[in-house]
Amino acid sequence: MDIIKVLLLAIVVVALAFLGLATQILLRKGGKFPNMHIGSDRNMKARGITCAQSFDKIEQAKARKELQFKELQLSDEK
Repeated sequence: MDIIKVLLLAIVVVALAFLGLATQILLRKGGKFPNMHIGSDRNMKARGITCAQSFDKIEQAKARKELQFKELQLSDEK
């Protein structure tokens, strides 16, 4: 019986948190979820901090340019 009370209390607390976030977004004019992506943050850009995913995409593009696939040959060595 105690576990049910704790579970219900947890559900109520989570529901209140969601309602608090939802009302903040709904009541603001033009309200939307904040963009928490590192790549769009001006302060992070000023410090030279970039997103790991964006950095990886840039580095992979550089690596593809450096590779010359025409020079690759299949070896028949067995």
